[in-house]
Amino acid sequence: MTLTPPAPLSSAPAEANSHVSQEPQLFVPKYGQMLGADANGILVLDEFTLDPAAARKDQHRFRAALASVALTLRRLVALRVFIAVVAIANLPLFLMSTGWWIYAVSLALVIGVHAAVNWLNKHEPRVKQRHELELHLHRERSDNYRKVRDAVKFVVDSPARVNEHLYLELLHAKRVALHLASGTVALLDTSDDAAWKVRIVRELPAAA
Repeated sequence: MTLTPPAPLSSAPAEANSHVSQEPQLFVPKYGQMLGADANGILVLDEFTLDPAAARKDQHRFRAALASVALTLRRLVALRVFIAVVAIANLPLFLMSTGWWIYAVSLALVIGVHAAVNWLNKHEPRVKQRHELELHLHRERSDNYRKVRDAVKFVVDSPARVNEHLYLELLHAKRVALHLASGTVALLDTSDDAAWKVRIVRELPAAA
């Protein structure tokens, strides 16, 4: 009976493992879809369509609401400046004039300034709240705005939600608008007049 020596262990598996370990690992993003190698590391975070007719109406509604807010704030500031001027002018008027009537005028001015300031402090928050409510209703009525907001909120880290100015910038630019984060933009494709396509993309930095 002859004993045959054991066959030497093959080094093929080790060589295969070393070969596998040397292969570059493909980057798998947590969100979105990587484009091909010829796209230079472009990551599509989200893609959706907008209704062009509704988007044009959104432009008018949002711009009118923002203009109304700005006009109201300017009027409130102008009213406060006028009240301050009247209050400051009351002192030299009182000091440089003589007669009993100046006491009545100064007292009336003091009472008027006090009442105007109290009225502003009471109604200014209500006015701002009313305009903020109007903007909120415009946001919630706009399907396009909600699509953009949700895409930004749940796909991109910052900001938490898109605002009216950036949304209008996207619709106005017709191509690129939302400066959401470093290297992240929203691309608006208007080639199809029935449905505008929005892509939120990010360019990944090349590995050193």
